[in-house]
Amino acid sequence: MRSADPLIVGAGPAGCAAAIALARAGARPLLLDRSAEVGDPLCGGFMSWRTLAQLEGLGVRLADLGGHRVDQLRLFAKGREARVPLPQPALGLSRHALDSRMRETALATGARLEVDTIRTLAPGMAKGQRQDWQAESLFLATGKHDVRGQSRPRASAKPALGLRLRLPSEPTREALLDGAIELHLFDGGYVGIVLQEGGSANICMAVRKSALAASNGDPAALVERLGEDNPSLAARLGSDWRDARIESIGAVPYGHIARQTEAGIFRLGDQAAVIPSLAGEGMAIAVASGALAARHWLDGGAAAAPVFQREFASRASRPIRLASIGWRLVESHLGSRAALALAGIAPGIVRQFAEMARIPPPASLARR
Repeated sequence: MRSADPLIVGAGPAGCAAAIALARAGARPLLLDRSAEVGDPLCGGFMSWRTLAQLEGLGVRLADLGGHRVDQLRLFAKGREARVPLPQPALGLSRHALDSRMRETALATGARLEVDTIRTLAPGMAKGQRQDWQAESLFLATGKHDVRGQSRPRASAKPALGLRLRLPSEPTREALLDGAIELHLFDGGYVGIVLQEGGSANICMAVRKSALAASNGDPAALVERLGEDNPSLAARLGSDWRDARIESIGAVPYGHIARQTEAGIFRLGDQAAVIPSLAGEGMAIAVASGALAARHWLDGGAAAAPVFQREFASRASRPIRLASIGWRLVESHLGSRAALALAGIAPGIVRQFAEMARIPPPASLARR
């Protein structure tokens, strides 16, 4: 099948943001996704104030989804705690709820959806399990999952992986996490926790493989050990975490930025830039990249892809650089102690750091 409008591979936040922006301008983009049912991806779940502003600019409404308002960052390490007000309110919301609303909005705006598993991608062609899809412009929005023919580099001396637990609503846990997003720091990684709709707790971990290896490669043993070493984390985990499924994704290329691309291939979201998750800016990067790619395509068609990629790489460089510095700092014992001391003595600096680690939105999505 050949399409004059862009084919968007992946109907997550980046792909749907592009689809909404394109459809609003009169195009009829085609979203390709491997599932007709919206899932609940491992990564994401925290909507920064920048993400919320961009979604509002796209007309994606979240107010009725029951997300958890977040006003404060709490840091924990080695029995110490620091609290810092966020620059602006944020939101805890599951990826299932966000992705469902964004897909609904894209389709209501005029985008189309087809279900297929794309196996290989090349300029002008997406080879699927069902059929081959042809278009002059392909928007690659497959998140952290690569497609053959367009894989990202993964070389790293200290590879990282992501783990996630989703715990049900529980009164004690809800009271502990009310109004906050928490980062529990340990040698070799960190645990991020935020409440989401219905009072469920989303617990995401970014860990070096060396930290997992110290627990014999067993994620459950790692969580057990972290709870034993960190009483505050144990209080949030409760006793029901052992009943939860631990999901994982390996070899996450944190710090990756796509600085170039071929004509006709627009790389969005985590295919464009992968920010360390402690920044809580992954969803903003996804939405900003989709909207900016749409604007470039509307102005210049398939030939605009390299220009878009360079501009987006420039926008993403500072937040990713700062988040990477922060990650390297907090994953060491001395660094985490220094971070908590700074948060206690000069919380304004931490708030400024949090503001600077946001990606500048395209002008069309800036809050007016």
